[in-house]
Amino acid sequence: MAAAVEPLGTSVGSEPPRLSAEYKKTRPAGLFSFAIGQVSDSAEGGLVNTLFPVIMDALALPLGALGQLSSVRNFARMLFGTAWSILADKVGRKLILVLMTGVWGIWTAAAGLAQDYTQLLILYTIGAIGTVAAEPITNGILTDMYEDDERGKAFGLLRSVAVLAGLFITPLIGQLANIQDGWRYGMFIMGGISVLTGILIAIFVKEPPRRMVGGEEARFKMKDIATIFKIPTVWLIAVSLLFITSMVLFAFMVTYFVKVRGWTTPQGAVLYTVFMAGFGISGFFGGVLGDFFEKRFGPKGRVMLMQLYLVAFAVMGFLMTQIDWGKTPIFYVIVFLTGLVGSIGFSGCVLPMVGSVLEPQYAATGFAVLFSFIQGLITAVYLLFLGPLAERLGGLQPAIFWMFVVPYLINAVWWFAFYPFYPKDVARRKARMAGEQV
Repeated sequence: MAAAVEPLGTSVGSEPPRLSAEYKKTRPAGLFSFAIGQVSDSAEGGLVNTLFPVIMDALALPLGALGQLSSVRNFARMLFGTAWSILADKVGRKLILVLMTGVWGIWTAAAGLAQDYTQLLILYTIGAIGTVAAEPITNGILTDMYEDDERGKAFGLLRSVAVLAGLFITPLIGQLANIQDGWRYGMFIMGGISVLTGILIAIFVKEPPRRMVGGEEARFKMKDIATIFKIPTVWLIAVSLLFITSMVLFAFMVTYFVKVRGWTTPQGAVLYTVFMAGFGISGFFGGVLGDFFEKRFGPKGRVMLMQLYLVAFAVMGFLMTQIDWGKTPIFYVIVFLTGLVGSIGFSGCVLPMVGSVLEPQYAATGFAVLFSFIQGLITAVYLLFLGPLAERLGGLQPAIFWMFVVPYLINAVWWFAFYPFYPKDVARRKARMAGEQV
């Protein structure tokens, strides 16, 4: 078997080992396998959100059941995502991916056999516990599979494939609403795709050598948590995540279109696809905007852009959810424009800002704690809360106003707190990195 890295001889330097030409030939097939896994993971969660109106009718469920089912994946990602990553570090990342992303998909398929809500919740929960291993482990392997100057393209391609596939899969999932017990067939299909992903990973993914940072392997470390939270920007972002409630909107969006605006489930799936089309463009658009604002205004530029984004998303969310546009073409435009704004903040501001204040050896821990654990916990709790809130307020429309529109406006005010701290944190990080390179 070819070596994963080219020999360096006896010289010792700061330049990391380059991946061998033989190994690079294996990467496209591995990246394709990971892309199928990303599609499976996102479609699996989207299945419940898209088909919940028919599941709700078939099993006589209250609206709050959607929040419970949607929160399952967030709780699982929060509690088990990091755990699977730690185990993968010990026994092998590829092995855990094959078992959790692949074989574990049988539980997702089994959820299609549920005869009541209790069975569905249990089987779906067990399935989610394993399949959430895919994202964090895949991100770690991809980081090692590609060099610094090509890693962005790899992650971009992976994300683009998942988004583009979702544009086709979501409407197809919606069509299952026209079939008797179609949601059951959806579970069978998603479980089958998950098993197929495991087979593809087993055959085509060649695990790369670990990326080294400061002489150590870059990985999640519990002892680093206290260190990263000494950085003001990190805890300011942690607090701001309390007001990032868009994941709740995404989970309830199709149900909102169906139950509040009177669209059919297949039509609601198409509307959601229109939203995600804008959302996919927004990720790239936000990255370009973020870079422009930083070049124009320095570190404070990303803070400014984040505030503009928060207000804009709140306004577009209000237009989409609080005004009845009827079943007219203008509503498709409103939905698309809302999605077009939706990802600017994370791609152009939040993620680059975290990367700008954390030294490389703390990046894995920082991203895991902020976005897998903290954001996962917050989203899971909010998903449980939205159904009862809708019952108390008399409908899903006012509940979305208070759970989505208002928090984003509050967050825009909170981000004023970043101006005195973020530029200083960026400067400190640059100074430390410069000192280490001397």
